[in-house]
Amino acid sequence: MKRIFKLLSIAVLFGSLLMIYSCSEEFLTKEPPGVAAGTVMETPEGVEALLVGTYERLQGSDMFGGALTSEWTYSGGCSDDCYKGTSAGDQSNFNLLERYEALPNNPYLRARWRDAYDGVARANVTLDYLAKTQATATPVAADRAVGIEAEAKFLRAYFHFEANKIFEKIPYIKTQAELGETLPEEVVNEDPGWDDMEADLQFAIDNLPTTKYNGEVGRVSKFTAEALKAQVHMYQNELASAKPLLDDIMTNGGFSLVPEYTYNYDMTHENNSESIFELQCSTTATSASNAMGSGCNFHQTGAASCGGWGFYQPSQNLFEAFQTTPAGLPVLDVEDRDALANDMGVGSGDDFTPTDHPLDPRVDFVVARRGVDFLGWGIHPGNAWIREQGNGGPYMTKIFMHRKDEQALNLNGSGFSNGKNYRIIRYANILLWRAEIAVEDNELELAMDLVNQIRNRAKTSTPVMGLCLSTKNLTSSATVVDYTQPAANYVIEPYPDGDPAFASQEEARKAVRHEIRLEFATGNHRFFDLRRWGIISDVLNAYIDGDVTFRTFLTGASFNAEEDDYWPLPQDQIDLQKGVLVQDESY
Repeated sequence: MKRIFKLLSIAVLFGSLLMIYSCSEEFLTKEPPGVAAGTVMETPEGVEALLVGTYERLQGSDMFGGALTSEWTYSGGCSDDCYKGTSAGDQSNFNLLERYEALPNNPYLRARWRDAYDGVARANVTLDYLAKTQATATPVAADRAVGIEAEAKFLRAYFHFEANKIFEKIPYIKTQAELGETLPEEVVNEDPGWDDMEADLQFAIDNLPTTKYNGEVGRVSKFTAEALKAQVHMYQNELASAKPLLDDIMTNGGFSLVPEYTYNYDMTHENNSESIFELQCSTTATSASNAMGSGCNFHQTGAASCGGWGFYQPSQNLFEAFQTTPAGLPVLDVEDRDALANDMGVGSGDDFTPTDHPLDPRVDFVVARRGVDFLGWGIHPGNAWIREQGNGGPYMTKIFMHRKDEQALNLNGSGFSNGKNYRIIRYANILLWRAEIAVEDNELELAMDLVNQIRNRAKTSTPVMGLCLSTKNLTSSATVVDYTQPAANYVIEPYPDGDPAFASQEEARKAVRHEIRLEFATGNHRFFDLRRWGIISDVLNAYIDGDVTFRTFLTGASFNAEEDDYWPLPQDQIDLQKGVLVQDESY
């Protein structure tokens, strides 16, 4: 699929089959040049091309406010996982989101609305042309037609979900045939769109095969639809409705945790046994289709730089969340965690000794920090590789960047737009969502078993290697590193039988939620998880109070769940649809 996304959606959808103007009267009957010919699209091949073009929109077109699938701006940058990063004045509209002060004229919100509804539009065009094609003399084969409809409706639900995460009430746009006498621009935003999402996803579940069409890994299957529908139910706290969907995936889906945690973030183990829904990315010498978050979240300077911009820097709060007890268990309560050493304000040529506190090994798979190897690009020297440490802190993310030994897989320029896939939903999500449900059902032993599957995988994964034996001049080639030893004091164990963390629902709830944070750190869930758990105000305000001395930009910021849990609709959309779209009453 990654090879045909751009080729089919652009070459077929927008031009390769167009009629060519000639100096004859035939131009009176020809389709106008520069647009996709309707008669061409009313064919089985045309409909398939339109469907692939809809998949292509999963990438989105905006790397900040849009950022479909990776969600890094909203899920991480607006939560306690990450700061905006980069320099203070860069992308000032992001500053407003990070401080929960964004207004309806913020272009980030306009980008999310545009990208989400662009995907919706493509899904509906696919459905429209499928119906037209079925009325011709050369229709799509019946079984494939229902498959196309199911894929398109899954994607339509997904794109609405992408709007729903940001805007509390959205218009759910269907085809004109489905809307009847109501025009698309007349559809009001009176609710979050849950019922319509569920209906589209149920159609996909009922009509998609358990394997992907033509074996193309980028497509969706019945289990993909079940996973997304389960997530939709989890977001509504409808745990009883999510439970059978998750159980079916676990029992019949054939998925499994991959042996190495890093297989979910590298380029050489894409579309593996853990992947349920994955954005397919690729590069060529002249073009790139990449996850929004690559490039802008890379280092700007240093050996690992691909001309990145230095955005999305992990918080001290996140770094300290990875600490463990000497027994290898998490420290669930923030107030019980130790303050961990960081190199804030320390030059790369100055002395600094990284913490030897026991740490969960996943920390150095997702957080780039001084004294630890950065994906094979060398020992991270700290400040010398940070664009503006005083603004964004001393850390950088790792999950968007490719390993040095994967550089040859990126054929486009410096590697800024790499071809690294983004795992949207993976089997670890299924296990931990099911653990959440087990806690609420008071099945605490089951919840612990599911969490321990995740922890055991982290324990048996190969840790980041390379113990740095020098504490200064880390930009020097003379830095001494013992690559036979782990880079830090990694200690992780599963919860033992009888552990207090699973002795009560309250404690088990904290343990499961903490595991979700660690497993998907800097990914596409954190802000939305805090919101659906109903703890977002307490967590984010405590984070601001705790990190304000570390991240002075947050001085005076606060989070109000009644006003800041969703963002305002773009004002220009309300102006375009006066009397139809209604602004969030908080704005």
